[in-house]
Amino acid sequence: MFACGVDAVLGDRLLLNSLSADATHLWVGDLAIPRESFDRLVVIGAGKASAAMAAGLSQFIQSQLPTLTGQPMPVIGHVNVPEGCFRDLPGITIQEARPAGVNEPTEAAIQGTDRILELVSNAGPRDLVIGLISGGGSALLCRPSPGISLADKLTVTRWLSSHGADIVALNTVRKHLSDVKGGGLLRANRQAQLLTLVLSDVLGDPLDLIASGPTVPDRSTPQDALSVLQRFDPDQQLPSSIWNHLRHAADHPVATTADEDHHQTIVLGNNAVAVDAAGIEAEARGYNHVMHCHRESEGDAEVAGRHLADLTHAMLMADPNVHRQDALLSGGEPTVSLADASIRGVGGRNGQLVLAAYARLLEIGLTDDQWSRLAILSGGTDGEDGPSEAAGGMIDGEIHRRIQEQDLDVHDALRRNDSHAFLRHVGGLLLTGPTGTNVCDLRIALVDHPQHRRHTPSAS
Repeated sequence: MFACGVDAVLGDRLLLNSLSADATHLWVGDLAIPRESFDRLVVIGAGKASAAMAAGLSQFIQSQLPTLTGQPMPVIGHVNVPEGCFRDLPGITIQEARPAGVNEPTEAAIQGTDRILELVSNAGPRDLVIGLISGGGSALLCRPSPGISLADKLTVTRWLSSHGADIVALNTVRKHLSDVKGGGLLRANRQAQLLTLVLSDVLGDPLDLIASGPTVPDRSTPQDALSVLQRFDPDQQLPSSIWNHLRHAADHPVATTADEDHHQTIVLGNNAVAVDAAGIEAEARGYNHVMHCHRESEGDAEVAGRHLADLTHAMLMADPNVHRQDALLSGGEPTVSLADASIRGVGGRNGQLVLAAYARLLEIGLTDDQWSRLAILSGGTDGEDGPSEAAGGMIDGEIHRRIQEQDLDVHDALRRNDSHAFLRHVGGLLLTGPTGTNVCDLRIALVDHPQHRRHTPSAS
């Protein structure tokens, strides 16, 4: 079910399914772009799914989009991606601009961003600029504002993340410390048509927050960013350069001059698409399922995990002859408040959620039979969960047995954010590798009611 959810939002598949062309128009979904309006494509982008998106676009260009004279369509471009996502594509440079599992900006990301800004700034009136934006783009599109160093950006990002800031708060601040975020690429585009294709990793799909909105007008203000800092850094321990820059920007607002007439944005996929695909697979396998996709941040991962455990227990206790619900599929993205670095282990929000669910089930006091009839999984659709190689984790009866045999302390692991080591010891890690997509998290809770036999589809 998890794999089906991820497959439904793979970047190359979404691009190929969305694009078509005829003698007069390039079609992106219902959007028609006259073929006679452009002679060249300029492809730019950043994010965990952007290499796969670029691959799908490149395949379409090569096979279905020659020029009106029948010659191959000229293409140039640059896309910043995480390590492990490289593709060799005609005309488009795919730069691995940060290490795998380290979702932070780097000098390489800055260099790639400068190339992207150059391409957009130099694009002419006969160019069609296509931006491929996905989750993870905030770290991969990085050009700090004058007076702000990369070290300053890293400090503020780490501070906000470790203090429980959600993606809305985090990106509100990052946009106002950057020359590329918050509509920076839109401002750089002076003459060309600009089309942005988005794979959303922000619940509710707010375009100005996905990858910090590089190609759309910014709805936030420097004062909004200051308000976030005042909330998460009331004692002003962050670098003075950060505070001074935002105060100056708030006191001296600058009117934007970006031309929005030649810009359009299309969301190709999001968390709801992944949850729905997983639900279709659950139904095909005979489960009576319920699906829920959060539209905004859920808050603390441990609270979300305990709630998921309670819902799983309710499914276990229900009479299947009266109301048979035996699968719960949900999507979202909770936050984690990190332990002090001196005791902190390795893990991410999905692992923390799974351990919290397990701790709650221990409190409830399940029987051996009940443990044998449940399974809970939570994973990042991008294949990453914090600074680890895992996408997340899972709990079932067999993993519970191993935990008990090894006498592992789930509360200690929760306290130290050390879900990775805890789950590794018992075979509870969800390991997918980079998936080529990123639409937040997918969670699945199953219970088995022996009275009801399920049909499992054959491999054919």
